[in-house]
Amino acid sequence: MGRLFGTDGVRGVANEELTPELALDLALAAARVLSESGEFTGHKPKAVVGRDPRASGEFLEAAVVAGLASAGVDVVRLGVLPTPGVAYLTGFSDADFGVMLSASHNPMPDNGIKFFARGGAKLDDTLEDAIEERLGARWTRPTGAGVGRVTDDPSLTESYVAHLVGSVDETVRLDGITVVVDCANGAAYRTAPAAYESLGATVIGMHAEPDGTNINQNAGSTHMEALRSSVLQHGADLGIALDGDADRCLAVDATGRTVDGDQVLAILAQTLKEAELLSQDTVVATVMSNLGFLRAMEASGIRVLQTKVGDRYVLEAMRAGGFTLGGEQSGHVVLLEHATTGDGVLTGLHLMSRMANTGRSLADLASVMARLPQVLMNVPGVDKGRADSDVALTAAVDAAAAELGGSGRVLLRPSGTEALVRVMVEAETIDRADQVARELAAVVRERLAL
Repeated sequence: MGRLFGTDGVRGVANEELTPELALDLALAAARVLSESGEFTGHKPKAVVGRDPRASGEFLEAAVVAGLASAGVDVVRLGVLPTPGVAYLTGFSDADFGVMLSASHNPMPDNGIKFFARGGAKLDDTLEDAIEERLGARWTRPTGAGVGRVTDDPSLTESYVAHLVGSVDETVRLDGITVVVDCANGAAYRTAPAAYESLGATVIGMHAEPDGTNINQNAGSTHMEALRSSVLQHGADLGIALDGDADRCLAVDATGRTVDGDQVLAILAQTLKEAELLSQDTVVATVMSNLGFLRAMEASGIRVLQTKVGDRYVLEAMRAGGFTLGGEQSGHVVLLEHATTGDGVLTGLHLMSRMANTGRSLADLASVMARLPQVLMNVPGVDKGRADSDVALTAAVDAAAAELGGSGRVLLRPSGTEALVRVMVEAETIDRADQVARELAAVVRERLAL
């Protein structure tokens, strides 16, 4: 059996791979490991638990809460809330750890469990490995007054919204800005409109009626066609696309053109640099960042530190180096002064704040970088575990990179959350990028066949 934790918690098809029994066992193991890693002076450990609107989240939440309480942890249920909201409230409510049930941008049948340590930071590999080692271990559980108590406090959502609004300068108002917000029928269907409207923006909400089965369904940051149409239809200044748990944000400018995570990161990096708030004039990004982003940052006098794909690795590098801004092309942006993880609602707020402060359109701001044409192909049904060790595949990747030279880039990596291998190619033209990507994808299918 491979490692249970992926790059973003434990994920799988709910009730098939991610069963209530596994959720219960994970909660029990996590309660022991995370409780032991904290310092408790005469009080029981406390955890906050939130979820996105997936139907499976209802029974998985029940399993997690039961496991925690039976391990002697007092539990506060937050209800439906974005992942970054749970991270923030873990620290705000002085909880010893937090739990979020979500599979982010994945389709509805999937679900996931992720844990936050005290203060709201994601767990490092050591803690995750320790939780896995404790799964199924026998131990003496508390009885009587030693068991945990369970309470509900959905009002904490208001504290999270107040935190979002308070993250921008008190002089900032969004009056005059019309924004279409695609909530992906996910966890931010209430918090995103509330935060933006409180600062004066005119909000046109869409996909903000979750029913448990429609999360991410032709909606949100992975399906932006409807958002693009709505922005043009309403003559809006921009559109904000969130995903199911609202930890990522992509945008659409007034012309209907997509503004991806690299462009958002570039805009915010320049904003912070101008305000002398960009620590060490450095931004942290991943190896997936577009070559155009790297060139734009170099031209702006900003250093780029690149990490493995996954916002957890971005965060680790930020914390280790004392950096204030990092993110991914997919829309995970971390503003470390205000959040411990990627926060799509927060990102959108700061993007509109930049528009309001400068009087510039989003299209104008995004022009700071020119994206090289990029093709990303997912190759399912292969043994992703051999992606980094197959000699012939490595040789094919090296040959393609050498052929593109400085005018392009090649990246091949196994997905951390899905059973597939990703092939990414950048080149001066989309046709050239597509050709190289297809050739490499064919090699992946041949060499990594099951």
